[in-house]
Amino acid sequence: MPATAEPLRVAVLVGSTREGRFAPVVTKWLTGHLDQRDDLRADVVDLAETPLPTVFPAFGQQPPPGTEERLALVSPRLAAADAFVLVTPEYNHSFPASLKNAIDWHGTEWHGKPVGFVSYGGLSGGLRAVEQLRVVMAEVNAATIRNTVSLHNAWSRFDEDGTCTDPAADTAAKALLDQLAWWGHALRDAKSVRDYVA
Repeated sequence: MPATAEPLRVAVLVGSTREGRFAPVVTKWLTGHLDQRDDLRADVVDLAETPLPTVFPAFGQQPPPGTEERLALVSPRLAAADAFVLVTPEYNHSFPASLKNAIDWHGTEWHGKPVGFVSYGGLSGGLRAVEQLRVVMAEVNAATIRNTVSLHNAWSRFDEDGTCTDPAADTAAKALLDQLAWWGHALRDAKSVRDYVA
């Protein structure tokens, strides 16, 4: 990265809202990797802490009261991001409804920005959730990067203090963030000379 390049703002969108969830452990580990880098700055948007409305207004109608206030806690942060990492478990071979809801409430915030994925779960490690998210993110004009972090049997990969005990996961996180940084800088630079057309 050139010495003059401003660090990328990375919104880490945490999709799980389930009680007793494992997402905070995975997110803390990921942000530890982000904090070690000079080229990336993390902003964790945890949908359990900033829940969005689940009822959309009818086409052309005003949203229900309170909608704008709840969106104001999330939307500006997504708009300010240069890149995203979606942290998702796998529920019933897919990703959480809260994550789809957050995607659907937003449009231009995703345009022309790279998206990486950190998934976790049992044997599949959340890979089926990620494959479905790739299709959704393409529809909102985001660019998904190839490398992912998939934590198979995630609960066995962290000790009681939340420290990851799997060196392969740390290697995967570095590869993911390296690609995210490359795409993030490339797309931000491109948008500085030409507006993105959706």
